[in-house]
Order: sequence, then structure tokens, then C-alpha cells
Amino acid sequence: MITTDQTQHLLTGGGNVVDNDGDKIGSIGQVYLDDQTGQPEWVTVKTGMFGGGESFVPLREAEVNGNDLRVPYTKDKVKDAPRIEDAESHLSETEEAELYRYYGVGGADYDTSYQSENFASTGDSGHDTSGPNTDSAMTRSEEQVEVGTQTREAGRARLRKYVVTEDVSTTVPVSHEEVRIEREPITEANRDQAMAGGDITSEEHDIVLTEEQVVVNKETVPVERVRVDKETVTEHQQVNEQVRKEQIELEGDSTLGQTEDDRRV
Repeated sequence: MITTDQTQHLLTGGGNVVDNDGDKIGSIGQVYLDDQTGQPEWVTVKTGMFGGGESFVPLREAEVNGNDLRVPYTKDKVKDAPRIEDAESHLSETEEAELYRYYGVGGADYDTSYQSENFASTGDSGHDTSGPNTDSAMTRSEEQVEVGTQTREAGRARLRKYVVTEDVSTTVPVSHEEVRIEREPITEANRDQAMAGGDITSEEHDIVLTEEQVVVNKETVPVERVRVDKETVTEHQQVNEQVRKEQIELEGDSTLGQTEDDRRV
């Protein structure tokens, strides 16, 4: 018999429902309790892609194995179980009988109520059922929002080097030699040098002219180092969520003389 303490451990442990061979059927979803005894009677299994569907499995022959729940049924058997629509609070006798017939388990003549991760106390007295062991107190529960973060891949960056060609234009000064005729008049100072040759002769003088030519050489030189790195940027995101909570009201003649706050907690 699976106890409420064990189901509390299973719900908070994030375990799975497995078959006799230890193969995963699906993750543990919700637990339904017997209205009279408060004992766990059914568990739902999240099956299908991304856990989109939930199937009911009886807990009568189930065993706790660490954080997992072992049941004597195959994955196909559980996935093909009758679907129960809108069973957030309890299973009706008709729905429960249909499930018992499907699994071949002897049925019971009572409904089961739903209990989620926030288990109420299930001792001999004080739990919220209509059985003979309840006292005059009720347990009021409410949902609390727990917000955390998880890391996921948001994108990828790659440092890649490739070659491009661009035009470079510059101006370089170049020089060259040109022939210039200089005429020098005969004077007393240069007369002897000028009259050193024959009277009338033929002569040739060669002059070599030079010029500068542009020469282009290319050289590869390192200019900078480029490195890719990561930095963490923190921003604030607003989270809006709805939570449910129970209210307890006092009704009857005994409410006379009490304020509205006294009657509602």
C-alpha cells in the first residue's frame, strides 16, 4: 500500500512512472486520494510528446523505487487507458469503475479526491474529508509562486576571417632628366678654351638622360589581434501569474455579533 508520505516524496522528487522492467512510461502528474480513508488511490502519468496527455493508473499494486513509481503495466497499456475529462477535483463512481474494468482491478464503491504537491496532513484526524475521524478544524491552503531561471541556448557567434580586395591610391613624386641648351658668349676669360680646336670641324656629344620609375612592392604585415569573448548582461523581466487560495467562511446563527473579517479567513 502506497502511503501519503511516499506520494508526497514522489510528487516533490520529480520522478517517473516506470514499468516492471524499469522503462519510463511518463512523469508523475497528480495523485487522487480516497474520500473516506484519505489514502492514495490513483496517479496520473504525463505521456505523449512533451507530456501533453495524462493517463490514470491505479496505485494498489504500485511500488516506490527511489523517486520513481513502479507499476505492473506496460507503457502502451497506460497510454491507451480511458481519458477522463475535467477531473481536477475527483473521479466519479462511473469514471472510476471504467478505469478499474480497463486495468482488471477489483473496484471500490467510493470516489477519489485530488491531492497535488501540497499534501494536507493525513493522520487520524484533522484532514479535510467527511470521514468519521475529522475534527472541527479545516486546513486552508493557497498557491505560492516560485520563480526561477534556467539556461538555454539563445544563439551562436562565430569569428571568421576572409579576404577582400580594395583599391589603394597614392601619389609618388618621380623625376627625369631633360636636355637643356645653354649658350655661353665668348669672352676674354674663355677665348683660349674656345679656340683650342680646329677652325671648322664636325663634332658629336652624347648625353645620357635618366628618369625615375615607380616600383610597387606588397608586403604582408600584422596590424591587429581580434578575439571573440562573452559577457553576461542582466536585465529584469516582469513575471505575472495567477495563484489560487482557499477561503473559509463561517455560516449559521453563530455568526451573529461577528464582523465580516471574523466570519471569513
